[in-house]
Amino acid sequence: MRLCSKWPFLLSISLLCSLPGLAVAQVAESTPLQPEKQRPLNVDRDPVASPDGEANVPQPNQNAATIGRDNGKYTLQRNVDEVVLNATVLDDKQHMVTTLAKDDFKVLEDGVAQTITSFQHQDIPISLGILVDNSGSMRTKRQAVNTSALDLVQHSNTQDESFVVNFSDEAYIDQDFTSNIAKLRDGLSHIDSKGGTALYDAIMASADYLTRNSKRPKQVLLVITDGEDNASSTTLEETVRRIQDLQGPIVYAIGLLYDDTGGGREARRAKRALEMLANETGGIAFFPKNLNQVDEIAEEVARDIREQYTIGYHSTKPISQGGFRAVHVDVHAKGYGKLVVRTKTGYYPNLKKAQAAPHNGSQAASN
Repeated sequence: MRLCSKWPFLLSISLLCSLPGLAVAQVAESTPLQPEKQRPLNVDRDPVASPDGEANVPQPNQNAATIGRDNGKYTLQRNVDEVVLNATVLDDKQHMVTTLAKDDFKVLEDGVAQTITSFQHQDIPISLGILVDNSGSMRTKRQAVNTSALDLVQHSNTQDESFVVNFSDEAYIDQDFTSNIAKLRDGLSHIDSKGGTALYDAIMASADYLTRNSKRPKQVLLVITDGEDNASSTTLEETVRRIQDLQGPIVYAIGLLYDDTGGGREARRAKRALEMLANETGGIAFFPKNLNQVDEIAEEVARDIREQYTIGYHSTKPISQGGFRAVHVDVHAKGYGKLVVRTKTGYYPNLKKAQAAPHNGSQAASN
């Protein structure tokens, strides 16, 4: 999958963008990009798995690592063969439970109990991709959506970094990683609502981009759309598989599907796709009844991200053993009834990814 410039006067870039895949770059709505910003960003559009079964995924940013704390300060520590789960715990009334201890959790991989090696319940800074549907049907919704997306950032950790992707038939990075609200607002304001919805392409390319370029180990995608994918070169299943290959990010989705008056097949397919993307990665899919509910949902997403437990373990299986590994987390705590854990459903181990980063044997701080 390719990320490239939108502007046709760059012939070589235009040729790249005309090929199957996804084009992404910083753009402005009415003024040309400055030459120094006209940069092609390459994301591999490889098959999800190569013939030998080894997943072809982007190599991780060497600066990314698990976050621990030392004397009250955040410290970065690398432990690339550790499986990391970001988990939200809910009680029987769907209220978040935030007072649990490490011993309350049990992690199973393919039905086998695993030893928890790291455990945190802290507001960890994240790298966030904000993906907003820029297709023709979104024209009247964008102002409210943009306001809600900015509210989410303002309710989040001040050390978060975020980037903005507007997508229709193609997707463009309209603001690269920043913590500056004004820059994010400007990126969201690049509205050119037309064309179709290449949702899966946008998510896959953004997940790859997070893996390569983020500075935070915890990664999240927020996706806001009002319809079914109708323009991608990839499928829903391929997109989920790529995210599982990357062992992240968490996907939160907001589906503005209430305009489909008949609740027809397109709306049902769109809802199924957003639910699958969220459920498989440990996120949530929301389906508001009107635009007025989107702002409240954005605040809920920000709260959910900040109140998660971060659980790490080393698989009892060798990393060289391929295939999907199903993950399940149980929680039992005194004083609580049935507790439900929301986290990713599993992952694909990747030997190349582990070999790409240095391993010093350190582990994240445990509570």
